[in-house]
Amino acid sequence: MTGAPRSIGTGRTAWLGTEERTDLAPSRPASRRVNLAAEPVALELDLGRTAMIVVDMQNAFCAPGGLTDLNGGDLSVARAPIAPLATLLPDLRQHGVPVIWLNWGHRPDLLNVPPMTIHAFDPVAHGRGIGSDLPGGRGSALIRDNWSAAIVDELVPGPDDIHVDKYRISGFWDTPLDSILRHLDIRTLLFAGVNLDVCVYHTLADAHFLGYDCVLVSDCSTTTAPRFCTEATLHNITKCFGFLATSTELAASLRE
Repeated sequence: MTGAPRSIGTGRTAWLGTEERTDLAPSRPASRRVNLAAEPVALELDLGRTAMIVVDMQNAFCAPGGLTDLNGGDLSVARAPIAPLATLLPDLRQHGVPVIWLNWGHRPDLLNVPPMTIHAFDPVAHGRGIGSDLPGGRGSALIRDNWSAAIVDELVPGPDDIHVDKYRISGFWDTPLDSILRHLDIRTLLFAGVNLDVCVYHTLADAHFLGYDCVLVSDCSTTTAPRFCTEATLHNITKCFGFLATSTELAASLRE
């Protein structure tokens, strides 16, 4: 290949090209294999093809005055992942693992949201669901660029973090998440966030159906639903969809 090559495309799957030739298989980052204590079995994974997906750690669900708080949910439970994530995410970034923030962030006109999704947030029409006006001048609930859709203050995104708005329980429907992951040449996905039994679980399950390897970071995930929902979700993940590890175990693997 002659001349200074230029990148064609983005991410790790980009081509390299000159006037005379296009390289469809440029060199990719070297494999960075680590051992991870996990359930139901220990894992060996490649950090170079791993990404962290943080689901719905946003004001709507984890901050005073958000929907969880207004609807009587236990905010202390919803906020439990904040501390371990604040410790873990900088370590992941330092080791080159992309961090993807997956948050509810609807269009203001709600034109791509079916009635069933709206109903699930406000089943008795009390006016505290998707698109509702929040008290205190906080704008509309779960609408992009509003307070409700923003990441909680205690979790500060890095400059290279990736942000994806979602419009369904699963973050793969009607979003660019899958395309982004494939452009990054990602194989293994780490999952964290709220609510474990709803958006975290269904995004993880869809990732499994799409062929990704899935690991739930269990102490960075929670739900305000009854305890049996957590137990059933963890059982299903280890039985069918992936693996469980803690942030402590993951941090230990990074220090290898």
